[in-house]
Amino acid sequence: MLYHVDFHIEYPASMSQKDFFSIWAREAEGALGAKKAGVVIDIWKCVGSRRVVAIVNVDSPDTLDQILLDLPLMKENGQHVQIDVTPLRRYEDFATDVKKRA
Repeated sequence: MLYHVDFHIEYPASMSQKDFFSIWAREAEGALGAKKAGVVIDIWKCVGSRRVVAIVNVDSPDTLDQILLDLPLMKENGQHVQIDVTPLRRYEDFATDVKKRA
């Protein structure tokens, strides 16, 4: 299943930017490894904000939830991360259904 995953990432005032970037560097390394493995289809960092958008391919919502809970950003800064997830349907499959109903 494909999912659109939208991360909005903040960090506490008590954390230095350097410490925050250290967590984010570990996160980036993992994300690029997941992209190489095919779990992450693609991933983007939004310019000028602490927002990351990814398209991921996993077997089930349970698997996605488990992956998200194990991310370095979630383990070390989870209370400051908002994640919005949207399940995606291949447009080709939708188009086939629409043609049948037309």
